[in-house]
Amino acid sequence: MNLELLQLLLLIIIANGTPILIRVLLNNKYDFPIDCGKHFVDARRVLGDSKTWRGALGACVVTPVCAWLMGYAPETGLLIATYAVLGDLASSFIKRRLGMQSSAMAPLLDQVPESLFPAVMMKATFGLDILSLILLTVAFIIIELVLSQTLYKWGIRKRPY
Repeated sequence: MNLELLQLLLLIIIANGTPILIRVLLNNKYDFPIDCGKHFVDARRVLGDSKTWRGALGACVVTPVCAWLMGYAPETGLLIATYAVLGDLASSFIKRRLGMQSSAMAPLLDQVPESLFPAVMMKATFGLDILSLILLTVAFIIIELVLSQTLYKWGIRKRPY
């Protein structure tokens, strides 16, 4: 992996991990769901309680700061966070349509959109080709699964996935 690919991977991990850490730091305060508790035409929640404005905004504040510290424009970090959050929201929307509960485990569906979407959208900025996109996504899946288990054991995550 080249340095730019590793930096993008790290920023995607930061964008996806920030909502979890902020939840813990704020002791579950300000957890307003993005879907405002609304239901879709199938009578299921649009996204669910675990997708909050606190998490989305947190990712969009922390990731640009980290990008800037790594030598990238804050706008690059904001775009990465926005695409990661949109990927995560898309997977939650799909999971609700499949009848899965909020925070239910869906291997690959939980990892691919939130890593591949920002990687594809930022491929020109980071000089990525198709092989790099695949490598980044596979690396993210592995790292996310290992980190989730670790954070669960430490009491940071609510579930081991």
